[in-house]
Amino acid sequence: MTQGSNNGSAVPQGSQGDILPTRPLHTKLDIQKIPEDAGDATQNAATIILTPTSLNLTNTTQNVAGNNAGSTNTNSNSNSGSGYPTPGGVRGDEYKGPKWWIHFRSHWVNISEQVALLAIFLGLWSMAWVLLPEYSQPQTVIMRIAFLFVGAQILGILVSFVHLPDMLGMLFFGVLYANLGLANFEGYQKFELFLREMALINIMLLAGLGLDGDAFKRLWFMILRLTLLPTIVEVAAIAGLAYLTLSMPWLWGIALGLVITAVSPNVVVTVMLKLKEDRLGLNSGIHTLIYAMTTCNDVVAIFMFGVIISVIFSTTSLTQQVLQGPIGIGIGLVFGYLYGSMLQYLPSRNATYANGLRFVLTVLGGTIAVMGSRVIGYTSAGALGCVTTAFIARIGWRREESRLTAQQLQAQQIASVPKRLDLMWKFLKPVSFALIGKEINFNVLQGHVIGYGALLVLVGSLFRLAFAYLSTYGGNLSRKERAYITISGFPKATVQAALGPVALDLARAASGASTEQLALASNVLIISVLAIIFTAPLGAILMLRLAPYWLKHGDAVEAVDSPTTPTVPNAKAFNRT
Repeated sequence: MTQGSNNGSAVPQGSQGDILPTRPLHTKLDIQKIPEDAGDATQNAATIILTPTSLNLTNTTQNVAGNNAGSTNTNSNSNSGSGYPTPGGVRGDEYKGPKWWIHFRSHWVNISEQVALLAIFLGLWSMAWVLLPEYSQPQTVIMRIAFLFVGAQILGILVSFVHLPDMLGMLFFGVLYANLGLANFEGYQKFELFLREMALINIMLLAGLGLDGDAFKRLWFMILRLTLLPTIVEVAAIAGLAYLTLSMPWLWGIALGLVITAVSPNVVVTVMLKLKEDRLGLNSGIHTLIYAMTTCNDVVAIFMFGVIISVIFSTTSLTQQVLQGPIGIGIGLVFGYLYGSMLQYLPSRNATYANGLRFVLTVLGGTIAVMGSRVIGYTSAGALGCVTTAFIARIGWRREESRLTAQQLQAQQIASVPKRLDLMWKFLKPVSFALIGKEINFNVLQGHVIGYGALLVLVGSLFRLAFAYLSTYGGNLSRKERAYITISGFPKATVQAALGPVALDLARAASGASTEQLALASNVLIISVLAIIFTAPLGAILMLRLAPYWLKHGDAVEAVDSPTTPTVPNAKAFNRT
């Protein structure tokens, strides 16, 4: 053994004195790229609500490996010549090619999911062309609906290449499709309504599954403040401005505010997964707080929107309208508790296809809750029933998971109900955004609605940001960390795409709906689209760009201390910025 002249490290030699080739060290990025399916949990960018617990389980190995090989990773990056990521994800000059091709190869893991969906469509279309030729011709209504979703998926992939949320491409394709005269789906209105409701059901079930009871117990006071105070202020500001500028009745203004105030879980979770890989903000409980705040905010907004809409379209007496909310709460809680309790035991966790059957029964329960509540006239019960069903079922499933070994738990999570719902969202995501985009017709747009709508979104967001920052006081977070939690509530997209058309669908379906109600419902949809366009890309960019400056690098697993843990003042505490 001899010492290297440059770095003093031992160089292995053979028996004849020849220098043996050293075995390459695996950097953090090397470990992440070995099996494609091993990193599935961290590379899934379309997740709607994901609990911090599952994130820790899937990322601990990678981050620990990154800590062990941190110096190697630094050296390899500093020696790279090109500065562009190679197909494996490692920076270096061993791969040559156009920048767009390098970008495509380096992001293939995520892009391949969308491409697989397109391949599924082509396969199904080929089968339909042979078996049902009268329905598979491009000029038929059903195929024009299919082309809307396929085009939205393709444009979403293209938009992601310029580092914008893919949902913007899906939304704009819907707008383009409608203004080219291709979005006339006469005779399929009920099918459209069904697809929109399934997208909303998917969102609410994932929200219920993402509610973390343990995190809520630890951080309940701050979560409550971050959920209620900014939401109430933003809804009040939007309702007041809508009354003054657009002459919207107070109930319609409140409904509009509840649509706008919901935070986009799609954008937030996508960004937080990236921060998890970069180990930013892990030691202060910020990830847990942001996930819990996003979930609770969406649950409150969706439920209250259902209550207000029920009152708006109710044709009963004033007393019955007042009782709509409490009765809807009771129906939703009772149904959710009973159905969720059934899912804890049916099917048995030892059944061969337990996860698949649980998935089908969960979706069926959410569908019964939403569509059944509309049939009985208590629309608000549907959202609460969906969320409660998923939350109660998840309590029992987590209890079962606590008794599993690490290997059994990993196998369980690969095919778990949240994973299957996430796959279902990949189909429904272009459906949701394309359908809301197709309702935007340039020929009937009014300039004052666009102008005042943009003002409503801007003012409401500013009020939310100000009061959200005030709500973060009382813990041991620095000013920058509080500011980051504040901006995490800025992006709007997913819930707006699901709730925006609901009022218009109900107005069209109501037999006694007036022209005024149709116009008000149309304004709610238009302003929802403006909220998506203005806040989704800006919110994602702000969260990604500011994270390295406002959040601290942390260990692989979040610290036990919560953001609300009291600290003893000391010299270092006063120096935090």
